Amino acid sequence: MVTVRKADPALMDKGTQRPRELSPAAREREKQQKQFKRLIGQLTGPEQVFEVRLDSTEKPITIRQRLLRVAADEKVEIAVRKHGDGFLVGLLTPDRRTNRGRRAGGAADTTTKG
Repeated sequence: MVTVRKADPALMDKGTQRPRELSPAAREREKQQKQFKRLIGQLTGPEQVFEVRLDSTEKPITIRQRLLRVAADEKVEIAVRKHGDGFLVGLLTPDRRTNRGRRAGGAADTTTKG
């Protein structure tokens, strides 16, 4: 059977658990995110390009996605290109924009059936 009793309202208002400490891996990710945020903040024009080198423990796709996520949070469009054992990161310009997945010649097919 369930027992119901009156309790102190302060128990509902304040958290009963203390905030958990971040794990070493989570601290490292947070540090890396701040580093990427600083890097993206320094991109003021197309002439600034940064090289991001990876160590053997990092997965390239993960780092690339983290860079793009931080840039999206900062509302900055960046281009990320493979270079050696890492990436080059710079502001996105029309020359740096990729056309992967798009038809050559621009917009969608304009022919209509009548």
